[in-house]
Amino acid sequence: MRVTLLSSAQDLSAADWQSLETDDDPFISREFLGAAEQTGAASEDLGWRPMHLALRDDGDRLAGLLPLYRRSHSFGDFSHDWSWAPAWQQAGLNYYPKLVTGVPFTPSPGPRLLARAGAEAAIGPDLIAAALELTTELKASSWQCLFVREADRAALESAGLLFRRGVQFHWLNRGYRDFADYLGTFTSDKRNKLKRERRAVREAGLRIEARHGDEIDAPLWAAIHRHYRDTFIRHENHPAFSLDFFQRVGTGLKRRMVVFIAWQGDKPVASAIGYRNQTTLYGRHWGTDIDCPGLHFDLCYYSGIEYAIAHGLSRFEPGAQGEHKLARGFEPVPTWSAFWIADARMRQVLANYLAREGEAMQDYQAELARHLPYKTA
Repeated sequence: MRVTLLSSAQDLSAADWQSLETDDDPFISREFLGAAEQTGAASEDLGWRPMHLALRDDGDRLAGLLPLYRRSHSFGDFSHDWSWAPAWQQAGLNYYPKLVTGVPFTPSPGPRLLARAGAEAAIGPDLIAAALELTTELKASSWQCLFVREADRAALESAGLLFRRGVQFHWLNRGYRDFADYLGTFTSDKRNKLKRERRAVREAGLRIEARHGDEIDAPLWAAIHRHYRDTFIRHENHPAFSLDFFQRVGTGLKRRMVVFIAWQGDKPVASAIGYRNQTTLYGRHWGTDIDCPGLHFDLCYYSGIEYAIAHGLSRFEPGAQGEHKLARGFEPVPTWSAFWIADARMRQVLANYLAREGEAMQDYQAELARHLPYKTA
């Protein structure tokens, strides 16, 4: 295999991307990663240097791809390793640069070891070996493969990477006919609370609709981006994605991008940005111009559940964190990230820490599951 480092996701042709087994993940795509890099969200100036690792066979055919970034800080990768850099410093080591395989500003589990369709088992170990060699060559502290799917775990474990367990809240479609059928599985008090939240939105005169990326014009995109941007600014955070980014991704992903919009008459007053593939809806960002009780839950959760049921999707992942999602029927599920630590001493220290943390996270997930709103048999 010949290894090539790419400075942009768009250095690969659309045909090459289509040859990879990505489960049609909207984030691990030429459209999403390329737009993030080209519009500055994932640029070297902001601490994201694209170094995507491509493998080609003797016939110069693409065999595999590992999305990879050289990072000079941890903002936006959701590795939750802020305390690790001081530990490295105390040991007389540099934590940055580190190498990260993941999606900028998107903590969504998905495929990471991308192989030509039908060659996953053969290519995964080669991608891992190339990543470890690059980690050594660049004198990076670590290679982090974040939010990996189950299919990639075996290869990463075999290579000796350490695993970190997390918890997210996902909605699972158990064959519901419609939203009312879903609500029928709730206890009466939880069901009535949810109905009150939805009723408050309707009584405020708001209408919610879903539009796909290819159904949104420039003025509507401007309003959607304003909602997104203002939410980040209000919480004193950085809105990484520009209006240009969303317009590019909407044009590129088309129906793999879904935006839920609240209308007050003919004015878009709130929106929730999401993505999808053939099985899963992914909720990402939201914002609003108005203060309306229940609007956040209706726009970000209930509308997505209705959409998933109507379109036969099996899962809805509304984003990281948020114990309040339990009361809306989102179940705690484990997430996994893998770490290769270059320094042997720090590798052992981190292994001990992650083992203890993993046990605590397992207990935490079990405790959360006891607070779901569903009827018990």
